[in-house]
Amino acid sequence: MANNPIAGIFRIRDLRNRVLFTLGILVIHRIGSVVPIPGIDMGELSKYLASSGTDGRGIVDYLDFFSGGAFSNFSLFMLGVMPYITTSIIMQVSMLVFPALKRIAEEEGGRKKIQRYTRYATVFVCLLQGVALLRLPLNYNVVVSGIADWQFMIIGMLTTTAGTIFLMWLGEQINVKGVGNGISLLIFTGIVARMPNAFMVMIREIRAQNLNPVFVILTIVMFVIVVILVVYEQQGLRKIPVNYAGRIVGRKQYRAQGSYIPFKINPSGVIPVIFASSILTIPIQLSTSFAFGNSEFWGKVVTALNTNGPIYLTLYTLLIIFFAYFYTQVSLNPMEISKQIRENGGSIPGIRSENMELYLTRILNRIVLPGSLFLSMIALIPSLLIIAIPGFPQQMAYIMGGTSLLIMVGVDLDTMSQIEGHLKMHHHDGLTKGGKLRSRNL
Repeated sequence: MANNPIAGIFRIRDLRNRVLFTLGILVIHRIGSVVPIPGIDMGELSKYLASSGTDGRGIVDYLDFFSGGAFSNFSLFMLGVMPYITTSIIMQVSMLVFPALKRIAEEEGGRKKIQRYTRYATVFVCLLQGVALLRLPLNYNVVVSGIADWQFMIIGMLTTTAGTIFLMWLGEQINVKGVGNGISLLIFTGIVARMPNAFMVMIREIRAQNLNPVFVILTIVMFVIVVILVVYEQQGLRKIPVNYAGRIVGRKQYRAQGSYIPFKINPSGVIPVIFASSILTIPIQLSTSFAFGNSEFWGKVVTALNTNGPIYLTLYTLLIIFFAYFYTQVSLNPMEISKQIRENGGSIPGIRSENMELYLTRILNRIVLPGSLFLSMIALIPSLLIIAIPGFPQQMAYIMGGTSLLIMVGVDLDTMSQIEGHLKMHHHDGLTKGGKLRSRNL
């Protein structure tokens, strides 16, 4: 009888402990998402949420979805781990743009220094976001009476910053003692936690005859197809063959061998979507938090950047394509790759050594263009659903595509790969048929 892979996870003591430890950390994360920061009047907050409904709160709905409901609760984890992710991405790009940072990273212990700088910068980003976003509970009148605005702002900034730093620590604990990427799993859990409520809202809309069930069924079928395409895209590789000549190092002789350079269809992952959405939501956050929308200029900006409007969707698509090209070029530098191949005595079959950089650049450009267009298509799905099907719940639309879908698929594949590695190490079958998660060869 074939072994059950799920049962195999709990038969291996080390893997069982890692899985249970990870689940325990995720439970702590969910508990912290419902504990409000000091100064929030829970009675007034409940009244506000009941009166505003589940949709139509603009930027609050967007931020709330990716924090797993922590934002609308104004909880300890209302900022989530997004400040850390944004800071990490900026730091990675800065290392590639500024040679001084790159030299620090290449020194002995340099990676730890960069991580320390990233943590310090995350604290600064959290405080800045706290100044902007903590204006919302004041505007919504859900703060306990008797507390001065400046007192609430200071307490809230310190509390939410501490909450994000604590989430960073929890993510690191998962990396060391658990299974999967800790930070990614925290975001994944927040998104999945919103799914039951999103389905309930959609069912209520169908019962109220605000949604056509046929359209809903077609949308779900489309969602399954999109997930399959995203999995294919995430695992797709373009393998560039590289041959290494035999050589003698000291008294050891190394035989000639063949290898390959794996280029993913979308090397930048979900980073272009995060960057593009962050840039476009900054004016909306400022206007919502500081009531700049009362001025004529900010009113026009907010109207133009309506998430379902043509200007926003056009800018969103162009920024995704731009960041896909930019991040790929700085993270996969053809010049450095060519230099490493030459230094190790390698060559690409059919390509002269002096043309290697040009060849790799041409391959990357051919890969990134369709990859970025596919990424843009996935990112636009939520807005297109809301436009095409009036009354379609925003929470359900966020699940059907965009950053959430890319994160869920990517984190799921990564976690499955790690669990499968543990199972194979203990001579068990993998989670998939044949015991191997295969990458697609293009």
